[in-house]
Amino acid sequence: MFKNKYHLYRHLKQSMPKIFEEAKKAADEIGIPQEWRGKFGLTGAISGCHGLITKEVDEAISKVSREVIPNKVFADEIRDIVKDYYGDDYDALLVSTCEAALWLSFDVLVSPPFTGRGDKYRSRYIIPYERHLHHHGGYGRPIPPHYKDIFADRGCTAGELGFYGKRLENVDVVIVPMAGGRYSVHGIKYHPVILLSKVDAKGTAARIKEYAERYADTLAGFSSLGYDTVGYGYGEKDEDGTPVLQKKIGELAQYYNVPYIVDNAWGVPFIGTDPRKTGAWVMTYSMDKAAGAPTCGLIIGREDAMVPIRRAMGTHGDRSGTWSSYGKAAYVTFDPGKESLAGAIAALKALRQKADKFKASIDKLYEITVEEFSKLDSKIRHIFKISKSYNSGAVEINYDDCWEKGVSFPIFSIEDMYAGTNILQSGTDVMGIIQTVAYDANIFVSPGLGTTDENGDIIEDKARLALRGLVRLIEIVAKYSGLI
Repeated sequence: MFKNKYHLYRHLKQSMPKIFEEAKKAADEIGIPQEWRGKFGLTGAISGCHGLITKEVDEAISKVSREVIPNKVFADEIRDIVKDYYGDDYDALLVSTCEAALWLSFDVLVSPPFTGRGDKYRSRYIIPYERHLHHHGGYGRPIPPHYKDIFADRGCTAGELGFYGKRLENVDVVIVPMAGGRYSVHGIKYHPVILLSKVDAKGTAARIKEYAERYADTLAGFSSLGYDTVGYGYGEKDEDGTPVLQKKIGELAQYYNVPYIVDNAWGVPFIGTDPRKTGAWVMTYSMDKAAGAPTCGLIIGREDAMVPIRRAMGTHGDRSGTWSSYGKAAYVTFDPGKESLAGAIAALKALRQKADKFKASIDKLYEITVEEFSKLDSKIRHIFKISKSYNSGAVEINYDDCWEKGVSFPIFSIEDMYAGTNILQSGTDVMGIIQTVAYDANIFVSPGLGTTDENGDIIEDKARLALRGLVRLIEIVAKYSGLI
């Protein structure tokens, strides 16, 4: 029906009003109540719409809100909870957001010094060319230079303030394409998309090693995501379930004696990716996404790496000693506040004590997802591969190899998300379903955004209806793509 890819995306752009009109009708037909619309969604939390906390987390916050308690009391309790699980060689620090955790970690561990005599030198860290790389890859100037525009439409470069605010001084980021990864151009906002279901972990690690040798004289660190799913390129696991690629990057960091900073924003401590097994120096979390806390970020890392990070936050101690103090230091602006500290403690305790319940919720959501997607039109049903991740507390729906099979279902770029031209996201919005992560041919679904009760248990009818809406929208898009 369409000679070239861009013809399809041009047609979809022109058809968006009709698609959205049909999506509205579909919402009525499947029975989404008016009072639910805009009040429930397909993910536990996104940056533009934070998830709901459980009753026990809410009670923990309310209990301390009228009590006089120094922040250092909460901070040390978080350290004790983390050390109790990961061991005394690990430490923890709570900050305001996961992006704050990344910023703090890169500036402390990767950026070059600026005091002392002589010229300042440049430092470089290496990342795989992977999804979400504008988060952990946005702190340096991209190398090779043909990647210099890669962050432009992804919320990283909001004019001069965006460049200056996030990009660290005299820091470069070396971007390494992943072996087996595909970077074809798709989307209404036409950009390269990152398709990673066929990534070769050992081949990618070998390629990263080559780049490390090439830039050894300025090498200051490595970074990657901490996810464990096929759609993010981490489907290959070793015998204990650790992503092979992450472990091999950790080995390179050890060899070069530079930090390995892992962005596990959509991960959960204790249940998810274990920093001890990957060789991560520090691992960062967005605690409000999958972990059930209020908005805040958590850093868990090797104790020696955490000392300068805590000093930069002013939480290392009262000039001497190692207990928390909350002084005025370089990054005191990342202070999470007492309520976030208390809420994070409650969430961390729940993850330790109720891990089986957490996993059971993901199992149930996976079961519902499989059942609802089994109702898809048979012409396109086979292209969607469904799996689950306890690390991310999510179900992944991947279709990134459908173009290689001659089924040209549209793939939307992350730039589409920021431009409002991702029909799978904007279309669910029209239906009254808060949009989820649905770009690069990968859809992430998780509980918590109006689909769980105050105890964190899945409300099945709401979860089913949200997924049913997504299925109907996919069919509408497939019709306008000439597939149905």
